[in-house]
Amino acid sequence: MKLSRRRVLQGLGGVMLGLPVLEGLLPRKAQAAEPGELPFAIFLRQADGVAAAQNTSELGSEPERFWPEPLGNLTTTTLAGKSLGELADHRARLLVVRNVNMKDYNYGDGHARGALQCLTARGPAVEGAGGDSEASGESLDHRIGRELNPQKRDSLYLYAGQAGGWLGGPCISHRGSASRRAALHDPWVAYQTMVGGPGGLTPEAREQLLVRQKSLNDLVSGQLKALQSRPELSSTDRQRLDLHLSNVRDLEVALSCRARADEELRLQQQAPGYNSTDGDEVLATVRLHMDIAVLAVACGTTRSVAIQVGNGNDSATRYRDPTTGQLMENFHYISHRRTSHDSSGGVIAGSDVLHSRVDAQFAQTFNYLLDRLAAYALPNGKKLVDQGVSVWFNDLGNGPAHSAHNIPFILAGSCNGYLKQGVAVTVASGSGNPNLNKMLNTIGAAVGLKNAAGGPLDDFGDPSLPKGLLTELLA
Repeated sequence: MKLSRRRVLQGLGGVMLGLPVLEGLLPRKAQAAEPGELPFAIFLRQADGVAAAQNTSELGSEPERFWPEPLGNLTTTTLAGKSLGELADHRARLLVVRNVNMKDYNYGDGHARGALQCLTARGPAVEGAGGDSEASGESLDHRIGRELNPQKRDSLYLYAGQAGGWLGGPCISHRGSASRRAALHDPWVAYQTMVGGPGGLTPEAREQLLVRQKSLNDLVSGQLKALQSRPELSSTDRQRLDLHLSNVRDLEVALSCRARADEELRLQQQAPGYNSTDGDEVLATVRLHMDIAVLAVACGTTRSVAIQVGNGNDSATRYRDPTTGQLMENFHYISHRRTSHDSSGGVIAGSDVLHSRVDAQFAQTFNYLLDRLAAYALPNGKKLVDQGVSVWFNDLGNGPAHSAHNIPFILAGSCNGYLKQGVAVTVASGSGNPNLNKMLNTIGAAVGLKNAAGGPLDDFGDPSLPKGLLTELLA
């Protein structure tokens, strides 16, 4: 049997696994796909809609501050003056998707409908429950892990912001009906969970095996080639060598998942910012979670990561106004345009502009993820960002109306050429408008999920919804 990552790390001490005793000797080439060749999905959830063009009773006609104008090829001109302009350097990798619509299930509250449906495309387990609602099905991030991860291990689910609150805090990832997943909140705990424990590598081992990314098999390539040339290997020898090379490959992958010592220290020193209501600290935690996500998909630990920012309606976080340097009202108030969690509070002057500044900070944070993925060069010469798809999405179309229509989905990375890039598109909606399930089908199919017949995933979500993909997104 293979050695577990925890067993390998605890017993490593910087020493390579010794070759097995062979009766004859060996041939065999290690067969393992490079982790970076496998497509992945990283999801970043923002609450409360975006500052798109709309008419509100509070402020009247609000101009377009989010979507590119016009749609089509993304340029610095089409992105100018919009929150998405923060992503201009990655515009050639972006796929901006308009007209993604949720079904208006009776969750009893717009935020519950959006947050619990956004990755499930499912209605409530019990109708009308509001803040006590649960989704009635599995989320896409979990299904990717369940079907595609090594050893079918759970995908990573990470959370930034104050614990608890509306919908109980973490609420977008689900194992199944009324079965919500617990999120990893502290980045240091999330990192240790990802690597399988604290390990104990020496600085020398990190330098040789992590920073230089030197393959353990390469270190003994001469000896292995000599062994492979021997004709007297028995079938037992071959099995032993196969096991040995598998263990070496497991060890190599485990080592590649570990950060440098200084990066580990940065993760440890983040506390208690991960449980903050200060938007600067919350987004700093998101960036640490993104560091962990990049490391995890690069080394093949997981094919899926979901990062949730703030609780169900992000009602506690106060993001900073970059023009004044002061913390704004909590984001839920800003999104409502009023100093209340309903329609009773006083109007916040210029709150549409403030909302757009929060959108811009999320765009900057998403840009950080893309920078990290683009900086990771793979052995095949490609960049990690292009092997998968990173998805920044919302759970509402806008704030004041809590719209279930025109939910923002910003994709980056083509999943090895599966998805279009460099454009903003409008997709068709079906009868009654819902097509969120097709959006999730398209992402799942791009990563490699299949339907029951073995074709590309096309039946995710509520079984009563029309099946299919959003063909407008396909390359």
